[in-house]
Amino acid sequence: DSLVAAVLAHSDRLDKEHLGACVGRLSRRGEVCTMINKKYSEFLPSVQSAEDLVAQVEGLANNIDLLKAGIENEVQRDLNVAVAEFTELKQQLERDTLVLSVLKKLQEFDTTIKECNTALLERQYVTAAQQLEKARSSLRSLESRRGFELKILKALGTELMVQTQNMIYHLGEEWHKLIVWKLPPSKGSSSLEAVVLSELHLHTVPPLDEDTAAPAVTAVLQALAVLGELHSKLKDFGQLLLQYILKPLISHPSLEPVTEEQPDVFILRFRSQELALDESSPMEVFDKIKLIFEVLHKHLLNVPLEQPGEGRKEGRVTLAELLGELIWEELSDCLIHNCLVNSIPTNSSKLEQYKEVIESTEGFEKALKQMQFLKEDTTALLKYACNVDSHFANKKCQDVIMAARNLMTSEIHNTVKITPDSSVALPELPGPGSGDHLQMHRPSSLLHSGTVNLGSESRLSQFTLCLPTCHISSSVQQLVELAYHTLLEATASTDLCCVQLFDCVRNIFQLFYEVVPTYHRENLQKLPQLAAIHHNNCMYIAHHLLTLGHQFRYHSTSELSNGAATFVDLVPGFRRLGMECFLAQMRVQKGEILERLSSARNFSNMEDEENYCAANKAIKQVLHQLKRLGMVWQDVLPVNVYCKAMGALLNTALAEIVTRIAALEDISAEDADRLHSLCRVMVEEGPQVFTPLLEEDKNKKYQEEVPVYVQKWMMFKELMIILQANLQEIVDQWADGKGPLAEEFSAAEVKSLIRALFQNTERRAAALGKIK
Repeated sequence: DSLVAAVLAHSDRLDKEHLGACVGRLSRRGEVCTMINKKYSEFLPSVQSAEDLVAQVEGLANNIDLLKAGIENEVQRDLNVAVAEFTELKQQLERDTLVLSVLKKLQEFDTTIKECNTALLERQYVTAAQQLEKARSSLRSLESRRGFELKILKALGTELMVQTQNMIYHLGEEWHKLIVWKLPPSKGSSSLEAVVLSELHLHTVPPLDEDTAAPAVTAVLQALAVLGELHSKLKDFGQLLLQYILKPLISHPSLEPVTEEQPDVFILRFRSQELALDESSPMEVFDKIKLIFEVLHKHLLNVPLEQPGEGRKEGRVTLAELLGELIWEELSDCLIHNCLVNSIPTNSSKLEQYKEVIESTEGFEKALKQMQFLKEDTTALLKYACNVDSHFANKKCQDVIMAARNLMTSEIHNTVKITPDSSVALPELPGPGSGDHLQMHRPSSLLHSGTVNLGSESRLSQFTLCLPTCHISSSVQQLVELAYHTLLEATASTDLCCVQLFDCVRNIFQLFYEVVPTYHRENLQKLPQLAAIHHNNCMYIAHHLLTLGHQFRYHSTSELSNGAATFVDLVPGFRRLGMECFLAQMRVQKGEILERLSSARNFSNMEDEENYCAANKAIKQVLHQLKRLGMVWQDVLPVNVYCKAMGALLNTALAEIVTRIAALEDISAEDADRLHSLCRVMVEEGPQVFTPLLEEDKNKKYQEEVPVYVQKWMMFKELMIILQANLQEIVDQWADGKGPLAEEFSAAEVKSLIRALFQNTERRAAALGKIK
């Protein structure tokens, strides 16, 4: 209404349309107000209900606050007290439970100790041992409780130790009653006499009138097993068994085991056969060892024990298996090294016979496995026996190397003479397509086959490519024969053996290359004869190495026949080895020659008798040295080597004399005469040192050929001519540089000699002018 009035009051300022719109809006607002009043009347009861509910909630909240205050002030205090009481009671219960369990363990320990003592007195060893182990378990349980230590545990441990040692002592006494060793006074001896006096008594056979569920030996062994002492007892027993029974049977072929079975004891002793072989065959040794294990298995080792362990069925194991684990490795090594090794054939033709040894070894292992002494997968002996080819090759190689080394370290001066037509007992091989049957012939056609047809009328001598006549060490000849026979053995062997034996032969020569120069070094340096023999030895070996591989090429394995079987690569080394040794000796001899000539006082002032005597003595010493060497090398070195060596040494002496005389600045007529006489001694006696052969008449040929081997020989003779010639004769010998003198001396050297021999005159000057 107020709104209408306001509108009317201002109607004078509104137009009619505007007034109509306002009236419309006013009417609509009236409808809205009516609706609001209706909704308000409906909402008012709900508001009232909500206010009532709020009042109730506030009252409930007040009550909760009051209840909470009561709980915090009274109930919580009582609850804390209850929890503390519960915790204390729980801890008390745990302490009481622990004390109770400890008391039970102590009671159990005491009970088991008493039962152990009772069982021990009744000789129920297994029960006693088991009770002792229970007591030990109880004590371990008590000791494992931390924070609950009792002083009594130390006393209990001491008691348990005393009881254990007492138990072990009683079991040890029973063990020694069951197994009695009667050994010689010197227990460490394993000689034949000591072994014959040894006996083993087994009191493991129960009396016939005693009906027991288990023999006494089973109870004793089981008790030892429970206590963990069986291993040490068996180990000691196994060592005695090896030392006084098993190993002597292997080492002494004359020993024979003797068994004696009585009602309550079994006795094992030995007897020695007077007539016995040096070595027993593996079959005999296996039979003896098998007999020992059969009687031991019957009277001792066939005892089942409760012995839990990895790989064992149901924890049960026999005493034989335990003993086998302890001694088999040592026993098998002894059988291999002292029995099977000796039975390995040394010749390939005997390999077929070795099948008997393999079969015997297989039967031996099978018997031991049946007695449970060996496990099923144990085949050490059989593997060794079956690998006979490799062992044969190893043994053969070892024997060959040892034989070769003995030859290399033997004396060099024991020699044999080698000639081009000599033949050595070496094997002759058949043609490449003639099969595998090889025979031994003497002499070898490979080494000596007469003349060779070249396809025309020309023929080579039968001595072509042969070694010249010389002396070599007999040991070297045997060494080469050993190499040939070893290669022949290789051609009849398997592929593996063939390769191994071929390598062995190469090793022989490589060993020679290393051993001989070192082992004989001092003698090779001091003794010229040995140096010459060593030179010949090396050349002899190199000569055979050239064709050694080719001779066996078509009779070896495919691998070697393809060209691998060769020794040619070793030839330069052996030639160098021989030459170096001989050249070293030559240097020594040259040094001695030069040292003797150094005492000749440079061949100056020969008018002085003392100087002349010194020079003459030096010449005589040099000739004596050369003659001595000629005798030492006579018939030892090949003729051509001998002549070259003696020629080189004589040439050294002549060259030294020429050099010293040519260096003189003044030579009087008397000096020249005396120098000429000294040189004449060298010319006359020098050729006499050439005596390469024992027959004197055959040496003249080489003595006449001295200028061929002595390079300074003609120079030395020309020097002698100069010492006795006048100026014109010297000029004629020079012949404008075309004469014999010019071929040996230079112009400067001739002029120097002329100045030393002749005084300064016009004739000398004219002669010097013609020397150019």
